[in-house]
Amino acid sequence: MSFVFRGAADIDVAAPGARTVTVTEPHSAPCRRCLRDANVGDRVVLVSYDPFDIDSPYRSASPVFVHADPCPPYVDTAVPEQQRRRLLSVRGFDEHAMMRDSDVVDGEALEPLLDKLFADEQTSYVHVHNARPGCFAVRVTRDSG
Repeated sequence: MSFVFRGAADIDVAAPGARTVTVTEPHSAPCRRCLRDANVGDRVVLVSYDPFDIDSPYRSASPVFVHADPCPPYVDTAVPEQQRRRLLSVRGFDEHAMMRDSDVVDGEALEPLLDKLFADEQTSYVHVHNARPGCFAVRVTRDSG
């Protein structure tokens, strides 16, 4: 099965509480728009982001990083390297934003877990979060093309 990974194009870097910081450690600031880790010395915005587009009991905002300068949203069928090197919490949701299944997996094992979650025809999309800090990482859908 093929999947589409989508970086968040709707993150408001001017949202209340947003903070601009300079990256000091490698792989410490994963941009949720382009799905690349910011480099040491890059400016990023730390902001609260809710990846749901409809109401749900699972709806919640979490802190995410995004490059301070514009970057193109990631849309591709390849698992971003950013996810391959992290421990991930993976959650499948139906069209009503109700959780169908979930698991925690090393990023290198993400694709087999996606196969399992999307084998359930009622799973409409998957949210991937970084398991340790708990922040949203990427939305995944079936590749319809």
